[in-house]
This record gives sequence, C-alpha cells and structure tokens, in this order.
Amino acid sequence: MAVFIAAASGSVFGIAAQAEDKKADQPLLETIVVVGEATNALITTQELEAYQANDLEDVFKLTPSISVGGGASGITQKVYVRGLEDALINVTVDGSPQTSTLFHHIGRVTIDPDLLKEVEVQSGAGEATSGAGAIGGSIRFKTKDANDLLAEGESFGGKVKAGYFSNDGHQYSASLYGRLTDTWGVLAYHSNTDRDSAEAGDGTVLPGSQAEQTLNFFKVSGEINDNQHLSLSYEERDEEGAFPRQPNWAPAQTAPLYTGKGERQTFAANYTLTGEELLNLEVSAYHTQSSFQRELFTYKTEITSYGFDIRNTSELGAHRFTYGVDLREDEVESGLIAEPVSANEEGRVLGAYVQVHSQVTDDLLLSYGARFDDYEFEQKLPNRFGNPLQDFDSSDVSLNAGFEYKFNDEWQISAGYAEATRGKEIGDGFTIDSAFTPADLKAESVKNIETAIEYTTPDLYAKVAVFRSEIDDVIYDQLGGARTQPILFENIGTVETDGYELEVAYRFNDDLEAKLGFSSVDAVLDPAADLFSIPRGKIDLMGYEYNGLGNSRGDTWNLNLNYAISSTVKIGWNYSRVEDLNNIEVLQRAVQLGWIGSVQTVDKPGYDIHDFYAEWTPSKNLKLNLAIINAFDEDYRDHSSVADYSHIPGWGVVNGYKEPGQDVRASLTFSF
Repeated sequence: MAVFIAAASGSVFGIAAQAEDKKADQPLLETIVVVGEATNALITTQELEAYQANDLEDVFKLTPSISVGGGASGITQKVYVRGLEDALINVTVDGSPQTSTLFHHIGRVTIDPDLLKEVEVQSGAGEATSGAGAIGGSIRFKTKDANDLLAEGESFGGKVKAGYFSNDGHQYSASLYGRLTDTWGVLAYHSNTDRDSAEAGDGTVLPGSQAEQTLNFFKVSGEINDNQHLSLSYEERDEEGAFPRQPNWAPAQTAPLYTGKGERQTFAANYTLTGEELLNLEVSAYHTQSSFQRELFTYKTEITSYGFDIRNTSELGAHRFTYGVDLREDEVESGLIAEPVSANEEGRVLGAYVQVHSQVTDDLLLSYGARFDDYEFEQKLPNRFGNPLQDFDSSDVSLNAGFEYKFNDEWQISAGYAEATRGKEIGDGFTIDSAFTPADLKAESVKNIETAIEYTTPDLYAKVAVFRSEIDDVIYDQLGGARTQPILFENIGTVETDGYELEVAYRFNDDLEAKLGFSSVDAVLDPAADLFSIPRGKIDLMGYEYNGLGNSRGDTWNLNLNYAISSTVKIGWNYSRVEDLNNIEVLQRAVQLGWIGSVQTVDKPGYDIHDFYAEWTPSKNLKLNLAIINAFDEDYRDHSSVADYSHIPGWGVVNGYKEPGQDVRASLTFSF
C-alpha cells in the first residue's frame, strides 16, 4: 500500500526519506495510520543520541506540537500534545499502558531515552486500534532488543557509556546483548543518573531539582519458528530525591525539602503469528506496578495495572481488516505508610474494535473503523468525609473515517474524523481519600477532525495541517466550597483545542539537512452553564487550575540544522522560539468559592533557546558526543510548566520551576 506511515516527525530530516524507509521495512502486522496521520510524529534513536537526550523534554525537543513541563527532575515532568496533558493520552511502553496519576504534582510518564528504539505519537483521537481512552491521542514508546544492537554476523556485544552534565550531574549505563541461538537474543541494561541542584539562566539555584534515577531492563526475544515471534521484557525504574511540598512548584530558597521516592516495575509480553492473508495475529500482555511515597505526611500510593490486547489482521483483496479485543484492569490504593490502606479504587475497561483500510485506487486510500468500550469504576473504601461508596459504569461506540489521496508523486491530501470515549477511571492516588464521584457523572467523549496537504520530493518536504478537537463532558476533580470539604468530580464543560502546524524540510546535499517547524494551538475550556455563578466566557487552560487537563502555550517555532562534516564527524544546531502569552485570566474558580474578590491575570514571557551538538566516531567501537543545551543561558520558565502567580496576593507559592540554564553535556560510548 502506498501510504506514509509517519509524516511530519521529530527527526533531523527524516520526512520523506524516513517515511519511505518506514514503508519498505514495515511488517505486515503494523497498523497503517491514516486518521490523524499528518500531525503524527516518529522519533528515532539517531535523533535522541545526537543531542544526548536524558529526559522526556529532550525526547520531544524537535517536535513543536509536543512539549514537556515541570522542571529539571524527571519525576515532575509532564508531556503535552497540542496543549493536552498526558493524563488524556494513551501512553504505552512496548504495549504496556502507563495509567493514572500517583500524585497530581508529579508526572506519570518516565523513560530512559538510551533504551528507546523509537517513539510514535498520534496527535488527537485517531483510529480504533489506538486503545481505550485515547481522547487526546497516544504515545507509543518502543524499546530496543538484541537484534537492534547487533550487526549482521555478530553474536555478542556490549556497550558502556559515561556522561557528564555541567548543570549538574552525571550518568553511566552499561548493556550486554547477544544471540542465544540463531533466532533468539537477550539484552540486559542498567543505567544510573545522579543530578545535583540545577541553576537557572540567571544563576539562581533550583532547589528540589536534584534526584537519583536508576533503571534495570531485561528483554529476551526471538523466533519460535518461521512465522512466530515472542518477546518478554522486564523493567525496574526508581527515582529518589528531596522535593518541595508540591514537587513541580519552585520553592523559596529557604523552604524545607522532603524525601520522595518513585518506583515502577513492568512486565510485558508480545507474541506475533504471521500466516497467510487471513491470519496475522498479535498478542500483548502486561503487568505494571508503580508507587510514590513521601516523607511529608509519611504517605504512600500505589497503582497496579494489568491487561492484554489480542488483534488479528486479514487481507481481502484491496481491503485490510484489523480487529480485536483489549482489557485493562487498574487499582489504586493509598494511605499512611505505617497504617493499613485507607483509600482504594478499582477500574476496568473492556474494548472491541475493527479498523479497515481500503486501497480503492492506486491513489486513494480509505480508512474507517469503530470501537466499543465498556468502563466500570468502583470505590472500595469510603473516603474520610464519610461519603457513600459510588460505582460508575458507562459504554459507548466510537467511529472514525479518513482518506489519503495522491494527486501525483509529489502532492497528496489527507483528512480524518475520529471519535473516542472515556468513562470514569481511578483517581489521583494522593486525593482519592477525599474525592466524591456523583452518580449522575457522564463519560467523556471527543470529536477530532483534521486535514493536511503535503508536498514531497527527494530533497524537499512541506506540510500544512489544520485540526480541531472537542472533548465534551470533561471529568475534573473540582475543589469544594472550602479547603476542608471533599473534592468533587464533575463534568465541567468542553475542552476545545484547535490550531495548525507547518513543517518544511530540505536536503541541500548528502551532508546538510534543515527542518523548520511551527505549531499554533489554542487550548480552552468552555465551561458548563452551571459551573460558575458569575458570567464567564471560554477559559484558557492553565497548568495550575486545570492540572491534569492541559496548559496553554505560545506559538512555537523550531529550526534544526544537521551537517555531516565527514563520515566520522557530525554537528547540529537547534533553535526553538516560544512567543509571549500575556494577560491570561486565571482563578475563576477561586472567585466563585470566595477565596479572592476578582479574576486575576498572569503572563507567560516568551523565550529563545539555542542548542549545539557534535558527534565524533573515531572508530567502530568508540563514539564521543558533545552538546551545549541552552547555550546562551536563557532565563525562562517553560510554558508547559505552572505559570508564575507569585504577584497575586495569597498565591505567592504558585510558581512553576524555571528551566536549567546552560548545560554542557559530554558522553563517551565504548562498544564491543
């Protein structure tokens, strides 16, 4: 099928050539993305290694529509796609979902970039195969295996890497990989990152940004026979540090810090059976357990998720059918470390889906599908306010349709419409003991539409994409009438995101490549009629008031140049600009509750960031990387972090972390 698997991506050039390579290598069982395809991203190992990515912010550095906020510590970072927080996005690692929220002041997505083979991002609701609850899109992290690291003819190898960050820390990792037989391989990986307190661009120390991260990973994979493949992996990740009371808010220099520790263990199994046209089976199963505990209040919360996805792909002439079922079970429990569990919730979602791709002509590809999801939610223990236990069940069908049409070898147009639904899921582990879910709560539903036109030649790629998404009956945990009252889950209105993306990439010759990207997104809440007692129009989403939903960001530009001086030396430059956002109205809910007399405004100043990087490979076994991140010491707060409310009386502590200033990174990698 002549179809781009990944269009605009975070690659240095990638674009047309990368998309075509992806097509050529694409196994039959990989799902072809048509709905929402033009605003998707594919991020590969090569990009991550070039600028020595060591956290989520680095992973998405070259993709303007995807941002990361929260500060320098990995545990506080949150991912935003088109302004929507990752709590609305289906995030998986090797098919294992990373679900729910341990604590609303920390992120829920952590990954070691050195371990990644690639990252696929679907922006906005998409095809039926995206999984349950993907109302804001999906992010799929795929890890490496032994075959990705061994060259043809090699049976054993290893890699040792040491890295230094001037602002401020160091990292080391070691991996061993080999072929147990001609068809089976094993990979073992260990990494440790130790960060001290970073400094902002103005030289101010960022207390609470220090942490130690440790990852252990093991994967065995291989061919059972000519048409069966099995992969088994286990990941163990720990992060420990001294954090402020709210880990993603910058504390005063003299404020106390509290020890916090996050842990995650994930087991994933993936099996494929490749047969004839009618039988091409994929099965994935997973079990993941994550926890976070803090010295403050000696409190601990734990989330356990397990489930499976079984799908088959059948080809009938020009039509390709992918259909299956998936199940996910989640449980969250929390309480004081030294006492029995005081709060517990359970959730389940069972889905069935079918997605069809029809190659109507050589130039026209149609995509259409449907998904049915059945949600069950149950509170297992009463909260501390004595509210009655509540169950919440919902089910719905989501449809999608899209097309891609090629006018000729250079021009193509695509468009898609997609729906998704999400019922009540388990809540934030640190607030479930005070949360109340009313019986009349409605499930969330989203409608997403987008269109794009693309131009491709061997040396030039250009794209313009326009999109709009509406999430109706958004479920949000509103604060009660006083700070001592329960948190109330409500359908607070409709979240609307609309905008456009531009991308141009040009290959000047075999040595020099350039890419320009631009993203403009408006993310607002259209409140339910009875949400506020005072007249109020649409509200810009902000990471403080609408933590868990989204965050407003200024128009974002990204320019990337990559030059191969020789076969062993490569250099690059990346420039990012985020435009001002000023006079944003905030604290509407606080006005309704009587906490403040009138709506206030905050500003998000713009900023310019320059990164330079170089790679030298003097031999087959040795590689040296050097990068200067934020080279000119820009003093700034990322728009995807909590904004600065400190000028508002009574809100002085609400102030998101600034980003680190200049950071010189050097790493040496020895392979054998």
